[in-house]
Amino acid sequence: MADAPASLNPAQLAAVHHLSGPCLVLAGAGSGKTRVITHKIARLLQAGLEPKQIAAITFTNKAAQEMRERAKGLVGPRAAKDLVVSTFHSLGVRLLRADGSRLGLKEQFSILDSDDVLGVLRDAGGCTDNALARRWQWTISLWKNQGLDSDGAAHAAKDDDERVAARVMQRYEERLAAYQAVDFDDLIGLPLKLLQRDDEARAKWQDSFRHVLVDEYQDTNAVQYDLLKALVGERAMFTAVGDDDQSIYGWRGATIENLKRLPQDYPQLKVIPLEQNYRSTGSILRAANNVIAANPKIYEKKLWSEFGDGEPVRVVECDGEEHEAERAVARIQSLRSQGGQVKFSDFAILYRANHQARVFEQKLRAAQIPYKVSGGQSFFDRAEIKDLCGWLRLLVNQDDDPAFLRAVTTPKRGIGHQTLASLGEFAGKWKVSLFEALFAESLGTTLNKKAIGSLHEFGRYVNDLEHRARHTTGGEDAKALLLQWLKDIGYEQHLYDGEDSEKLAAARWSNVMDFVDWIAKRCGGEITPRLATGRPEAGARPSGADAEGVSGPSDSGGTFESEKQSVLQVAQTISVIISLAERGDQQDVVTLSTLHAAKGLEWPHVVLVSINEGLLPFKSEDDEMTPQRLEEERRLMYVGITRARTTLTVSTLRRRKRGRDTVQGIPSRFIGEMKLHEATAKEDPKERLKRLRTELAAKAAASAAAAKESM
Repeated sequence: MADAPASLNPAQLAAVHHLSGPCLVLAGAGSGKTRVITHKIARLLQAGLEPKQIAAITFTNKAAQEMRERAKGLVGPRAAKDLVVSTFHSLGVRLLRADGSRLGLKEQFSILDSDDVLGVLRDAGGCTDNALARRWQWTISLWKNQGLDSDGAAHAAKDDDERVAARVMQRYEERLAAYQAVDFDDLIGLPLKLLQRDDEARAKWQDSFRHVLVDEYQDTNAVQYDLLKALVGERAMFTAVGDDDQSIYGWRGATIENLKRLPQDYPQLKVIPLEQNYRSTGSILRAANNVIAANPKIYEKKLWSEFGDGEPVRVVECDGEEHEAERAVARIQSLRSQGGQVKFSDFAILYRANHQARVFEQKLRAAQIPYKVSGGQSFFDRAEIKDLCGWLRLLVNQDDDPAFLRAVTTPKRGIGHQTLASLGEFAGKWKVSLFEALFAESLGTTLNKKAIGSLHEFGRYVNDLEHRARHTTGGEDAKALLLQWLKDIGYEQHLYDGEDSEKLAAARWSNVMDFVDWIAKRCGGEITPRLATGRPEAGARPSGADAEGVSGPSDSGGTFESEKQSVLQVAQTISVIISLAERGDQQDVVTLSTLHAAKGLEWPHVVLVSINEGLLPFKSEDDEMTPQRLEEERRLMYVGITRARTTLTVSTLRRRKRGRDTVQGIPSRFIGEMKLHEATAKEDPKERLKRLRTELAAKAAASAAAAKESM
């Protein structure tokens, strides 16, 4: 048995063997929380529970997959197959697929993604301003995460903007009901509504899940907390695993108050801190403990490890952003030059905001160091590509209601909200998909002839396009079909009509052409080479990418060759291709990442950059730094420090850019709170000489590269 119980420390064993009631495991950074969860699953099975009676809930599909694989190694594939290991949202889908009819949902209800929601909100608010609709979307999401519906939001609204958002929310709710659709927040809120209002459903699910384990508990919002309470009932057999020192998502609705509520709601709660760290050296952990000690404590804990002190934490001052990037590159080159098996993938450069990545990308490219921008926008996440993927999804599966809604409204074709609402009501009544409903003979009892004519015209076009896509193979024929399709629906004009900037519209149309070429190549069975770094060769324009380093459409892993496929066959595999294109974990590349995106990850060598007042802690000029916000920013610093295993470098700017201005840089208060020894902050003279030589070499290489490009 891999990772046998003998390898667990006393605190971990206590958490695994506590089966008599609710348990809170305070899992400090790098303390082996996944090991505890998977061993507790094995212990619950030994105690007589069936695999299907155990639910382990986490926040990302990647974390759920890792947990399932680890559990499989402990309990075997047969038992692991029946475990319920999922995200909160996947669990919500499970409940709604089974019992959503009790709330008026048909079994095959639609789940709208972020862009689908934006379109419905624009319609509900009667506006074409994407920025305004995004603000509504964000506000409504926060309200939903607090458990508020439109009536509750109207009472909670603090100003005119929020009162308008509450009215839009009411119309938005009406449209979702008519479309038989839900958004991602509803996947938590509606299951909670089901369990709170339906005694039979609540008893059924409480009996189904005899023990619930929740990972990253500190990231739960108010609705997720109440959903957990409703699932476990009075029996209260659950294990919550989290860390109050790593609660960094307050801006999206997570609340650290959930950790405070647990002992109030469950007086018998057993609290077990995990303090032994299996990741970092002593000097890194001391810096982390010192920083977080400035925050008020809900529960006391202090990380320690058996790895010894290791190399002292370095603090370096830089003249500005470019100098800082040069020093980060020099640090990478210096550690790699010391011998051993130091890889590029051993390094991460972490920053507060996405826009800070650009200068590091420039310096890494100049030094010919491969890198990836973690959390950067995928090519397939662009609105124009999602529009076209929606059409292709509809060709593959005409029961895909979100794809139908996206295709029928993008571009607009004279089929309005009221028509779609009536179609949705009709489809819900007869329990059919929207596409199937538009050809129903009895639809005339719901819609007038003009509306039915427009729907039939759309349906016939989709059927004709599906037939042509099924029988079109070869790169040139596929490209001709796709270009004709885009012309038929007027998509290029749609992009130009929807953008104030002609340049931006042209860039979006260029992305569409890249997508067409990509599909055509796959239909033609052409060989598509891909660099090991996932980036184009020097001087080449990245396919579907811009200067920000956004990844374009490409296949993952070396060279891909296939037989000729039809357009429809390629459409059927797009979701798989997207999944492959997003794999980058195996690449030997330096990681550039925001601190938020880095949570849960670790690297041997970490450089925390631009640790200055105004950046970390972040504060804009008209922003108020409340004690609660400062505490969350401090937790973000703590998360950054604890990503490092062997070495940690913290850099600060003497001068920094703020908009178009250059202002004096003030070192972050968090650097002082690390309480490093003076010797730690000073650079050894030999190291300084070596670093300066490396920086000069990097500058010379960058100048040579720039001169070559200008020729």
